[in-house]
Amino acid sequence: MDYECIQVERGGEVAVVTFNRPEKANALNYRHIEEIEHAALSFRDDEAARVVIFTGAGKHFNSGADLTAKDPEHALLTVRRRRRRIGQHCIQAILDMDQITIAAWRGAAMGGGACLATAMDFRVGAKDCFMSYPEILIGVNLMWQSLPLLVHLVGPARAKQLVISGKHVPGPTLFEWGALDEIVETHQVTDKAMEWASHYAALPPVPAQMIKRSVNAITSALDRSVMHADFDQHLLAEDTTDRNEAVAAYLEKRSPKFKGN
Repeated sequence: MDYECIQVERGGEVAVVTFNRPEKANALNYRHIEEIEHAALSFRDDEAARVVIFTGAGKHFNSGADLTAKDPEHALLTVRRRRRRIGQHCIQAILDMDQITIAAWRGAAMGGGACLATAMDFRVGAKDCFMSYPEILIGVNLMWQSLPLLVHLVGPARAKQLVISGKHVPGPTLFEWGALDEIVETHQVTDKAMEWASHYAALPPVPAQMIKRSVNAITSALDRSVMHADFDQHLLAEDTTDRNEAVAAYLEKRSPKFKGN
């Protein structure tokens, strides 16, 4: 695949995947998600890479869904259900990578971008980074089977704060909560992530990768069975009048008025 929305740097024990739509704060359209999944799957055949750093070009890690994207919507519900699962497939492809994965996180990780960050093994963040899940503010639920990933990191009460409120949680708080493994100045993020990567790349890869997969298996044993219908919930929420009001209010920069319908 020829990438339009990401860059992949290979050639040694540490590879780097960069979300490369800085003019859109690396927001995700359908093509962008497809490319991230493809890149993650491509590392199955990479004999050299032991660690993969994911980062964003420009000021932000990833700002989530691109609400201005004109991705075509299919008329058939059966096809729309399949297309909604692309994010889930992308997250699963990252979780299934044998390589150790590290998020080098500056600025925003919002919505789908936050889902990507929580799918990594480790997160090195800037003091001015933040996380938010604004799905509720546009009238839909969080999907991509990513809610358990957040709960595993920060616990149920803090996950509820993030996902139900839609508020921004800053880097120092994320570090205190366990969503960040290390927090540094913005200009130090890349170097610190590379320091982490160099440490893990120097370890014996077979036991390191087996331990990673075992920990993931322990913590995620029930995730798929619990969250198997989150994309159906999303489709249901999209048909509500509150969803239409939320999107209209967001684009018109006004306060929404929800009626519970």
